[in-house]
Amino acid sequence: MRSGNRRVWRHAGTLVPVTVLGLATKFYEGPGQTWVHNSLGGVFYVMFWILLASLFLAGIRTWKIALWVLLTTVALEFLQLWHPPILQSVRGTFLGAALLGNTFVWRDMLHYLAGALAGLGLLTWVRRPSDSGH
Repeated sequence: MRSGNRRVWRHAGTLVPVTVLGLATKFYEGPGQTWVHNSLGGVFYVMFWILLASLFLAGIRTWKIALWVLLTTVALEFLQLWHPPILQSVRGTFLGAALLGNTFVWRDMLHYLAGALAGLGLLTWVRRPSDSGH
Protein backbone atom coordinates (compact mmCIF):
# COMPACT_ATOMS: atom_id res chain seq x y z
CA MET A 1 0.00 0.00 0.00
CA ARG A 2 1.34 3.44 -0.90
CA SER A 3 2.39 5.84 1.86
CA GLY A 4 -0.37 8.33 0.99
CA ASN A 5 -3.02 5.60 1.16
CA ARG A 6 -1.84 4.53 4.60
CA ARG A 7 -2.10 8.11 5.76
CA VAL A 8 -5.67 8.40 4.42
CA TRP A 9 -6.63 5.20 6.25
CA ARG A 10 -5.00 6.45 9.46
CA HIS A 11 -6.90 9.71 9.07
CA ALA A 12 -10.24 7.94 8.57
CA GLY A 13 -9.38 5.45 11.29
CA THR A 14 -8.90 8.35 13.68
CA LEU A 15 -11.68 10.68 12.53
CA VAL A 16 -14.44 8.06 12.63
CA PRO A 17 -13.94 6.96 16.27
CA VAL A 18 -13.44 10.55 17.44
CA THR A 19 -16.74 11.47 15.76
CA VAL A 20 -18.58 8.47 17.22
CA LEU A 21 -17.20 9.07 20.72
CA GLY A 22 -18.02 12.77 20.52
CA LEU A 23 -21.61 12.06 19.52
CA ALA A 24 -21.85 9.34 22.17
CA THR A 25 -21.08 11.89 24.88
CA LYS A 26 -24.40 13.56 24.07
CA PHE A 27 -26.33 10.34 24.71
CA TYR A 28 -24.36 8.87 27.63
CA GLU A 29 -26.39 8.05 30.73
CA GLY A 30 -24.55 7.00 33.82
CA PRO A 31 -22.14 8.26 36.47
CA GLY A 32 -20.88 11.74 35.68
CA GLN A 33 -23.26 12.17 32.76
CA THR A 34 -23.47 15.94 33.18
CA TRP A 35 -19.68 16.22 32.91
CA VAL A 36 -19.59 13.79 29.98
CA HIS A 37 -22.36 15.67 28.12
CA ASN A 38 -21.04 19.15 28.75
CA SER A 39 -17.28 18.87 29.20
CA LEU A 40 -15.85 15.66 27.74
CA GLY A 41 -17.90 16.36 24.64
CA GLY A 42 -15.90 19.58 24.23
CA VAL A 43 -12.64 17.63 24.12
CA PHE A 44 -13.91 15.43 21.28
CA TYR A 45 -15.49 18.46 19.57
CA VAL A 46 -12.11 20.17 19.20
CA MET A 47 -10.38 16.94 18.18
CA PHE A 48 -13.01 16.37 15.48
CA TRP A 49 -12.58 19.84 13.99
CA ILE A 50 -8.79 19.56 13.98
CA LEU A 51 -8.93 16.26 12.12
CA LEU A 52 -11.61 17.46 9.71
CA ALA A 53 -9.88 20.77 8.98
CA SER A 54 -6.64 18.96 8.26
CA LEU A 55 -8.31 17.11 5.39
CA PHE A 56 -8.82 20.43 3.63
CA LEU A 57 -5.66 22.15 4.86
CA ALA A 58 -3.10 19.51 3.99
CA GLY A 59 -0.36 22.07 3.36
CA ILE A 60 -0.82 23.84 6.70
CA ARG A 61 1.38 22.92 9.64
CA THR A 62 -0.24 20.70 12.24
CA TRP A 63 0.18 23.11 15.15
CA LYS A 64 -1.37 25.95 13.13
CA ILE A 65 -4.50 23.89 12.46
CA ALA A 66 -4.78 22.97 16.14
CA LEU A 67 -4.31 26.61 17.20
CA TRP A 68 -6.81 27.90 14.64
CA VAL A 69 -9.45 25.36 15.77
CA LEU A 70 -8.78 26.15 19.45
CA LEU A 71 -9.17 29.90 18.88
CA THR A 72 -12.33 29.37 16.81
CA THR A 73 -13.81 27.14 19.50
CA VAL A 74 -13.04 29.70 22.19
CA ALA A 75 -14.69 32.39 20.03
CA LEU A 76 -17.77 30.16 19.66
CA GLU A 77 -17.85 29.77 23.43
CA PHE A 78 -17.93 33.55 23.82
CA LEU A 79 -20.63 33.70 21.12
CA GLN A 80 -22.83 31.82 23.62
CA LEU A 81 -23.11 35.09 25.54
CA TRP A 82 -25.04 36.56 22.60
CA HIS A 83 -28.68 35.53 22.12
CA PRO A 84 -30.17 37.05 18.95
CA PRO A 85 -33.28 35.26 17.65
CA ILE A 86 -31.49 33.68 14.67
CA LEU A 87 -28.82 32.09 16.89
CA GLN A 88 -31.44 30.95 19.39
CA SER A 89 -33.34 29.33 16.54
CA VAL A 90 -30.23 27.45 15.40
CA ARG A 91 -29.37 26.48 18.97
CA GLY A 92 -32.88 25.05 19.33
CA THR A 93 -31.91 22.13 17.09
CA PHE A 94 -29.73 19.18 18.16
CA LEU A 95 -27.10 19.95 15.53
CA GLY A 96 -27.14 23.68 16.27
CA ALA A 97 -26.78 23.09 20.00
CA ALA A 98 -24.00 20.55 19.39
CA LEU A 99 -22.08 22.91 17.11
CA LEU A 100 -22.69 26.26 18.80
CA GLY A 101 -23.53 25.33 22.39
CA ASN A 102 -26.03 27.11 24.60
CA THR A 103 -24.36 28.28 27.79
CA PHE A 104 -21.06 30.10 28.32
CA VAL A 105 -18.85 28.34 30.88
CA TRP A 106 -15.28 29.48 31.62
CA ARG A 107 -14.00 26.01 32.48
CA ASP A 108 -14.93 24.79 28.99
CA MET A 109 -11.73 26.52 27.85
CA LEU A 110 -9.74 23.84 29.70
CA HIS A 111 -11.60 21.10 27.85
CA TYR A 112 -11.01 22.85 24.54
CA LEU A 113 -7.32 23.11 25.34
CA ALA A 114 -7.22 19.40 26.23
CA GLY A 115 -8.97 18.63 22.94
CA ALA A 116 -6.53 20.80 21.01
CA LEU A 117 -3.55 19.03 22.58
CA ALA A 118 -5.06 15.59 21.97
CA GLY A 119 -6.03 16.59 18.42
CA LEU A 120 -2.53 17.92 17.80
CA GLY A 121 -1.09 14.59 18.94
CA LEU A 122 -3.50 12.57 16.80
CA LEU A 123 -2.91 14.74 13.75
CA THR A 124 0.86 14.52 14.20
CA TRP A 125 0.49 10.73 14.24
CA VAL A 126 -1.84 10.74 11.21
CA ARG A 127 0.54 12.90 9.20
CA ARG A 128 3.73 11.08 10.11
CA PRO A 129 5.49 9.36 7.25
CA SER A 130 4.40 5.76 6.86
CA ASP A 131 6.83 2.94 7.51
CA SER A 132 8.31 1.88 4.19
CA GLY A 133 8.38 -1.73 3.16
CA HIS A 134 5.36 -2.85 5.19
